[in-house]
Amino acid sequence: MHESCGVFGIYAPGLSVARLVYFGLFALQHRGQESAGIATADGERLRVHTRMGLVSQVFDEDVLSHLQGHIAIGHNRYSTTGSSRINNAQPIVVHGPAGTIALGHNGNIVNSAALRQELSDQGVVFNTSTDSEIIGYLILRAPGRNWTERIRHAMRRLEGAYSVVLATESELFAVRDPLGVRPLCLGRLDGGWVVASESCALDHIGAQFIREVERGEIVTVNGDGFQGDGSPQGERDQKALCVFEYIYFARPDSIINGRLIYPTREAMGRLLSKEHPVQADMVMGIPDSATAAGIGYAQASGVTYGEGILKNRYVGRTFIQPDQRLRD
Repeated sequence: MHESCGVFGIYAPGLSVARLVYFGLFALQHRGQESAGIATADGERLRVHTRMGLVSQVFDEDVLSHLQGHIAIGHNRYSTTGSSRINNAQPIVVHGPAGTIALGHNGNIVNSAALRQELSDQGVVFNTSTDSEIIGYLILRAPGRNWTERIRHAMRRLEGAYSVVLATESELFAVRDPLGVRPLCLGRLDGGWVVASESCALDHIGAQFIREVERGEIVTVNGDGFQGDGSPQGERDQKALCVFEYIYFARPDSIINGRLIYPTREAMGRLLSKEHPVQADMVMGIPDSATAAGIGYAQASGVTYGEGILKNRYVGRTFIQPDQRLRD
């Protein structure tokens, strides 16, 4: 499965965390439209609600009022054909020898088949077809004196892309793979901490953008405060941010890898006009994520920018529909 979902997490005692996650997921709706979910923790227990559909369809006031706690994580799902079903909706809750965790994952684990077989041989019964559940069981069955050590041990077994938000009954964790394939950022809100796939979600709830989660970093937030180990696992000069974040997935008002997406797309359009000049009457950006690149192309080439195809603003993104017929 090739996923570019949206993840969001918050640790904020005294705030209505489920509602804040709702608005954060709303800002990240462009990253996944098939299902949405929120899990909350109050120090003693985890609660979770997941459904198929858009964020506005999955949650209402009654649902949010029952998601109590001061810790919450959320997930918007984008998947491929065959995996769009309710039991694959996230966050998933996984039980094991070390306890219980709720987990939301954006990415793709390339050695998931081998890990799934290994865990199955050890007696694990999977409830989903996602590699996210594999991550959960690896953490729960890993050796370690605490959750951070278990997560670090599991990371050594994982190959591929993963930005993960994880909640126990009393702690919030955020994890990014050693290459930083998928984006993940940190913010502050009224003394609490927020993590999100994109900074636009922080803006949406009035949180202050602090920094991006480092490659290979494990961020921990609990009653003792914030801790980020800040030590990427692997060579520091190795990084592999997915180029499609710049081209399509990310919202133009997000900051990824220290760059605001909109002017980055404009710059790509200006460079494209030099690499591939054309004689034309008008430049158009298609789809909407190409608007900034189209404007940059027009500015550099001198060809007028305009609109020739209009999209229905009341439908979601079409590229991330799970099959070709729906995309057409």
